[in-house]
Amino acid sequence: MANPVLNAQTFTAGQAGFQQPYAAPGYGQAPGYGQAPGYGQAPGYGQAPGYAQAPGYGQAPGYGQATGYGQPYPQSQPYPAYNPAPADDERMTIDSVLTKSAMTIGLLVVVAALGWLLLPLEVLLPVSIVAGLVAIICPLVVAFRRAMGPGLAFVFAALEGLMLGGLSRLFELVYPGIVTQAVIGTFAAAAATLAAYHFGKVRISGKIRRVLFISIIAYAAVALVNFLFGLFGINLGFYAGVTGNVTTWAWLWAGVGVVLGVVSLIDDFQFIDNGIRSGAPAKQSWLAAYGLTVTMVFLYTHILRILSYIRR
Repeated sequence: MANPVLNAQTFTAGQAGFQQPYAAPGYGQAPGYGQAPGYGQAPGYGQAPGYAQAPGYGQAPGYGQATGYGQPYPQSQPYPAYNPAPADDERMTIDSVLTKSAMTIGLLVVVAALGWLLLPLEVLLPVSIVAGLVAIICPLVVAFRRAMGPGLAFVFAALEGLMLGGLSRLFELVYPGIVTQAVIGTFAAAAATLAAYHFGKVRISGKIRRVLFISIIAYAAVALVNFLFGLFGINLGFYAGVTGNVTTWAWLWAGVGVVLGVVSLIDDFQFIDNGIRSGAPAKQSWLAAYGLTVTMVFLYTHILRILSYIRR
């Protein structure tokens, strides 16, 4: 990109930094102007060249006062302010994203473990439902705001951890060992997606990103409607619960959830990659870390659900 200061600057004769050539010595005033030589003052007399008035000064030929002499050069319009690029410590980097992702995921795991160990069985399901509703709403709020700070990131991570701890314990009580399998499956899917992004150069276009955004909104809306009907004892068949009958819709819905999770991971990797390449502000690292955390939780819950379907 061209330098904006140089683009805005126009150099003219007489401007600061460029001197007018001096008049030849002995010519205080050029002949034929003001007073002709031989009249009043002989040329070169009265004032010696280089003394009292420097040659080329006084009055310029044919002009009252030359611009740039005697009076300051009229100031031009101020140049546009130059906004320097942010310093390296103010930019989004892979280290900052990894650090903040480790902090949010670490807090989520700690809260999930505490919920697993401390919550009584009687309140596991209600707490998981309430925390799950908040966990569904939070990503939608962040998606519309497109802003995230450490405070919101930690609050949302704690709520998701509470939901995850209760939900995981419920499934583990019925299907021993399923949580370990779901964790391994989640990280295996994330590693395969990252390999496809890095080595296979798998990317998503702007159109696919818009479709993904609309699909996730629709998916969350259906989940909310299914939950509300479930409060009245009506099962729409999209979720089979922990021990319920698995319908075709339940299989299909869980599969769609895994696909949305994998595509969302690609979108997360692409967002992080583009942010680092373009020198995005460091605060965008929190948004990237939170998005990655939400996607991993989303993927984990659907893999957990599919594994439970297989074991019924």
